[in-house]
Amino acid sequence: MSDVVQFGDVGVSRLGHVAVVELQRPPDNSIDTELVRSIADAFESLEADPTCRAIVLCSAGKHFCAGARLGGPSDALSEAQHLGYNPLYVQAVRLFEGSIPVVAAVQGAAIGAGVGLALVADIRVTCSEARFAVNFSRLGFHPGFGISFTLPRLIGEAHAMDLMYTGRRITGDEAVTIGLCERLVPLDDVRATAIEIATEIAGSAPLAVRSIRRTLRSALAAQVKAATDHEHSVQAVLRATEDYTEGVRAYAERRPADFKAR
Repeated sequence: MSDVVQFGDVGVSRLGHVAVVELQRPPDNSIDTELVRSIADAFESLEADPTCRAIVLCSAGKHFCAGARLGGPSDALSEAQHLGYNPLYVQAVRLFEGSIPVVAAVQGAAIGAGVGLALVADIRVTCSEARFAVNFSRLGFHPGFGISFTLPRLIGEAHAMDLMYTGRRITGDEAVTIGLCERLVPLDDVRATAIEIATEIAGSAPLAVRSIRRTLRSALAAQVKAATDHEHSVQAVLRATEDYTEGVRAYAERRPADFKAR
């Protein structure tokens, strides 16, 4: 493996024609605007490199991504409230713009925006120990990161509504069953398997592969942009509700929320 090139808290290394893009905020790898910008910068750098034929998106530590940071100076929702748009979503749209296939290695938790990040990829590898949750409704909130578009696009409306309405956690086994992930392997093999798939992709004609991805995902970035614009407008309303305040507090206190529909 080559030396690591840093983009903020994102490290990029090379295995031949495969680039390994690693989030480096263990153990949770929670995202904010700066981290998503760093991932997008890494992707754009690789997009300009004709020797890169596939990308593995992975994370250091126990969890793939436990969601967006809430509270503190890096809270993207607070930024959005002040700016009138969500800068995290501006960066998220960039992740869908490239022509290089992405394989995600998803271990541990992929929660909220962590699911959105996994949905950036073309193929997802996971394990039985992984946990996925689109838990926005449990926070008194509307899904973001383009999930309202990307999730039903991948797994169908019925499965997507189940996950979004209930906010329930599912295992890696169920994620594969409903089509949220494509490959289930032992925990210790998740990253290696993602690299194997990426290496197999890299064995195909690179111009052909990039053209196929452009065909299949030609309108995706624009569709995610439209989805995140709508998500932000709804989130701005819900953020002012008592239920949102209660949902976030209950989540932090690890107790069931007492929602009042106001």
